[in-house]
Amino acid sequence: MAETGIILFLFLFSHAGFATGVPALIPYPQNVEWKPNPFSLDEVVYLSYDIHRNDRVILEIRELLIRSGVNDIEETNLNFSAGKDKIIRIVLRPVPGISQYEGYQLTVFPGEITIEAKNKAGIYRGVQTLKQLVVKNKGKFQIKGCRIRDWPAFAIRGFMQDVGRNYMPVALLKEQIDVMAAYKFNVFHLHLTDNPGWRLESKIYPELKNAGTMSRWPGKYYSQEEFTGLVNYCHDRFITLVPEFDVPGHCDAFRKAFGLDSMSDPRVKPVLLDLIDELCNLVPAEKMPFIHLGTDEVWHKNERPASDLLPVLTRRIKENERELIVWRPGQSIKGDDFSVTQLWSSNGHPKPSHRYLDSRLNYLNHLDPLAGIYQLYFDRICGAAQGDSLRMGGILCCWNDNNVADPADILRQNPVYPGMLTYSEAAWTGQKTDYGENYLAKFPSPGETAYWEFKDFEKRLIAHRDLNFKGLPFPYVRQSEMAWSLIGPFDNGGDANKLFPVEEGIKTNYLVNGINYRWKGPFYGGTIHLHHFFGYPSLFAETKGTVYAATSLYSPVAQQVGCWIGFHDWSRSAGRRGGPFPPQGKWHKTNPEVWVNGREIPPPIWKNPGLPEKSDEIPFTDENYSFREPVRIGLKKGWNKVLLKIPQDGTSWKWMFTFVPVENSNGGFQEVKGLKFKPTVK
Repeated sequence: MAETGIILFLFLFSHAGFATGVPALIPYPQNVEWKPNPFSLDEVVYLSYDIHRNDRVILEIRELLIRSGVNDIEETNLNFSAGKDKIIRIVLRPVPGISQYEGYQLTVFPGEITIEAKNKAGIYRGVQTLKQLVVKNKGKFQIKGCRIRDWPAFAIRGFMQDVGRNYMPVALLKEQIDVMAAYKFNVFHLHLTDNPGWRLESKIYPELKNAGTMSRWPGKYYSQEEFTGLVNYCHDRFITLVPEFDVPGHCDAFRKAFGLDSMSDPRVKPVLLDLIDELCNLVPAEKMPFIHLGTDEVWHKNERPASDLLPVLTRRIKENERELIVWRPGQSIKGDDFSVTQLWSSNGHPKPSHRYLDSRLNYLNHLDPLAGIYQLYFDRICGAAQGDSLRMGGILCCWNDNNVADPADILRQNPVYPGMLTYSEAAWTGQKTDYGENYLAKFPSPGETAYWEFKDFEKRLIAHRDLNFKGLPFPYVRQSEMAWSLIGPFDNGGDANKLFPVEEGIKTNYLVNGINYRWKGPFYGGTIHLHHFFGYPSLFAETKGTVYAATSLYSPVAQQVGCWIGFHDWSRSAGRRGGPFPPQGKWHKTNPEVWVNGREIPPPIWKNPGLPEKSDEIPFTDENYSFREPVRIGLKKGWNKVLLKIPQDGTSWKWMFTFVPVENSNGGFQEVKGLKFKPTVK
């Protein structure tokens, strides 16, 4: 792989733009004025700047021009006047009214493009926007005319990958870093250690990399050279790598390496102090200003530290001129008056007077690829539209706790890339409206402003999927126009097999046990949570019963199409959480059913039927709709009737359903052309 970027050049092709000719920008800038006349990319473009010619900013502009058909790039000084020729100016100077560190101003006129910022980080963010402004018109490349004044809502916009539990090759990490850079992330949080392995080489304590200490991916670790290479790779893209040694919990591999029975053993402290010093000596503070010490989930006696361990470690981090990050909830550290707290659960609350990062609602391993996207979009990071002196920002986390057969499965089995793009908008642009928890588990309706806001974002998200992620896992298709009628929940008395008259025929209402049930809706989305597993406001207050969902699906021709169908979306943590996994012949253990035009759709033939809940070490294969072969359904020309039965008997962690027609195109999933949804019963 070339060191210039593994998938960098995927982000240098033109956008087709919307019908209005406006490019699909993600994250959307704070202030945009569109101009009528574009900058045409002719044979000759002048490039002027006052930074080093081999700086990454200049490299990426050159590549943009070359791939847009410019054969002659003339480089000159800032004072050069191009006259009638085309010139792109990179200017390092403060921009009036933009004080944020990474803020920039970008102007595009027919003869001149100017990117201005007070530092190179701002210039780099502006270049990422410039790439997205390239459009193709009648076979010629142009850059859309505009004036953009832009800055981040939050100072920290991060992504975390857990390589302690599952080793991930450097090339795959760089692929994710390239995506981060293209979408204006600035922190890469690398969870280097966990129970299955201590993944960073130590020259002082080489026993940490011994295969016998690792319960997964034995012998797989990052050499110090690989680690510093990753730090530099990030730094070149104005991303700060934050390494995490998660102590004193999550330390099985650490204890195995030294034959320790407990983290309270007096031998622990000098070893961890040496490891902190060794880590800090690898990279200067200006490149790696933060060290994360974990401190969460100390649940077992052998994980409890000596009373002075954490205070001593925090002082050593401070002596190394680094800032400390710790999880909250986590261990209380006596004398800690300077740490940054990273909130990780609903029980995590900011520590008074401490700066903090928000990771509470954005664990990709728990998020459905469809419902999870609007959750990320509508969640307000730190509960605010923008950061301040304490609200630093947030970090999107990928905790694939379960063992995987292939490191790439972490990207295939979690909505990593659609989640990253959505989070980039939430963290850079900021969620201006306080929607509370209204849309964390239910899709807004067309009568609400939130619906049209998300629909606009969704359109941009799909444009980026089709342009920049060909051949990469991107499990998202348009769901804003999928409309459903719902009825229930009928009281099933805990019997998921119980039949109700809906299965005999669709009527406007049903009288069952003296209760008159009517269809409700329309409700929107490809995945619908009937009652959310984390308690967010959802469609039903009841936690048991049988619900039916119905829709009419228009097809312009008679055809067989693929379809994502699912009833649980197994989280990629804690084994088959909410298990056991269903037996052969069942969609789920609660016995849901699907009919299209009265024909029952059978479930797939499972590769691992009946696995118990505690099956963390058995990798996922086909559990969820987004990473198995779509079920084939037959559609007739015209309107097709779809009916789903979704029982809940109290034994399942999640009560939800997914029904989404898809087609496999260019190695990824897309919408089936020409299909339309409308609720069966209004």
